[in-house]
Amino acid sequence: MTPLKPLANLPTHDVTNMPPYVGDQDLWNNDAALREGIAREGGGWAEEHLAKFGKIAGAAETFEKADTANRITPENRPFDRYGMRINQVDFHPHYHDLMAVAVENQVPSFAWNHSRPGSQVAQAALTYMFAQAEGGVLCPMAMTYAAIPALRLTPRVGEDWISKLLSTSYDPRDIPVDEKTGAMMGMFMTEKQGGSDVRTNTTRAVALGKTTGEGAEHRLTGHKFFCSAPMSDGFLTLAYTDVGLSCFLVPRWMPSGERNTLFIQRLKDKLGNRSNASCEMELHDTWGVMVGQEGRGVRTILEMVQGTRLYCCVSSAGLMRQGLVQALHHTSHRTAFQKMLIQQPLMRNVLADLAIEAEAAIVLALRIARATDEAATNESAAALARIGTAIGKYWNCKRAPGHMFEALECHGGSGYIEESIMPRLYREAPVNSIWEGSGNVICLDALRAMSRENGIIPAVLAELEAACGSNAALDASIAALKDEFSRREDQELRARSIVEKIANTLQAALLVQHAPAAIADAFCASRLGPHWTGTYGTLPAGVDFDAILERATPMS
Repeated sequence: MTPLKPLANLPTHDVTNMPPYVGDQDLWNNDAALREGIAREGGGWAEEHLAKFGKIAGAAETFEKADTANRITPENRPFDRYGMRINQVDFHPHYHDLMAVAVENQVPSFAWNHSRPGSQVAQAALTYMFAQAEGGVLCPMAMTYAAIPALRLTPRVGEDWISKLLSTSYDPRDIPVDEKTGAMMGMFMTEKQGGSDVRTNTTRAVALGKTTGEGAEHRLTGHKFFCSAPMSDGFLTLAYTDVGLSCFLVPRWMPSGERNTLFIQRLKDKLGNRSNASCEMELHDTWGVMVGQEGRGVRTILEMVQGTRLYCCVSSAGLMRQGLVQALHHTSHRTAFQKMLIQQPLMRNVLADLAIEAEAAIVLALRIARATDEAATNESAAALARIGTAIGKYWNCKRAPGHMFEALECHGGSGYIEESIMPRLYREAPVNSIWEGSGNVICLDALRAMSRENGIIPAVLAELEAACGSNAALDASIAALKDEFSRREDQELRARSIVEKIANTLQAALLVQHAPAAIADAFCASRLGPHWTGTYGTLPAGVDFDAILERATPMS
């Protein structure tokens, strides 16, 4: 969509030195790191689909619809005009347009609809590109994608749902799932008293008959403090039986054709992710069916959480890429002190630093996606996927807010104005750190994995040692990390430091092997150097700024 040409000659002044509209973006062809990563990690066979979607997701119309859907937020509609309880949420039409774009292009289903090596890598690329335009829609996409492994644990329950979840037809109607052309899946675990400590949950489940265990019907009573995408057709949730905490599939409509007793109490007024509704939900004798083994609900739901954590890792990389693109566009068209901003030495340092961070984020995310692809048939890959998902989720999500702040600052005051995309991206950036386990939870999870699963540390070291001998700073970091693994004292206290060291060293190893020398050398010299503070714009002298910025800048 080409915007109307604005009036530049005003009665009091001429409008000059202002950047033009960004317009349509090609999120595939303009991203060398993405294209190279997809080919390298085994997803090259999906290039045609990805290239097509890169233009769709990057279209100015898509970004404009995302802006509208975030400004005109969802509205709770618990009752219809006749006083009947319907527990619906009304969304702006542009939200539904974006949902349709995502579903029709297989953002939640590509990996499962194309079961072959590289499918998870291609899935990650779709997420990465769509995240640059709109984050709220990705919440139901992530949950729908991640529900498939959990539902497969109980085939007699899952088979009725999986075909609907893998449909490429977006059907927003609030009707029983067997009447729909496609369906979406949500998840809610959090309760007021526990947060991430789901074992403190109080929701109870009572069997409807004498049969218990997988596939048995139950009635659930309790509350859930965070339920995102409440218009989903079904939800995976946790509740206690006499045996223990168990996982249940709770649909919006019961098999009888009646509405289930899911009561939306209120919508959350969130910092960001505003196009996506999040609510508090009451369950009162709510019908549900058990998924997975009774008393093993946490293990069952973790089948889903692993997928949503990967989504968080990938979408944070996407946010960083779009923040960088916006900063490069502004600084390439704005003059200060007789030079383009992008020609100012310190601004070049900032932009180059943002560029190597964004590339490191997507390189790590795609490597984890390949490990996920290979996990079913390769023990080492499974171990790397297990720990890599936690590390990538923590580090990419932790780096994204600061990255977005720095990209916003590159715009000066205009980046702080709501007409700019930057405030929306900035508000979106923190949510991935909170969803699916906050930073502390993720780091402690990584520690538990390393201490309990024998293959984890060898898998990490094997990945790192493949890059040994290529960079002195990297070799020193690998040696230091080996010493870190051998230290057992105060590990919980040092958990964030340990995970950060693994993340930086792993990113460095991947860049040394696969990125241009300018990127890899700058990353190792800064992130693995003795004086790195995490502040952007502190790359040392000698970095090849020209090569880094040329690689990162989209083609006009």
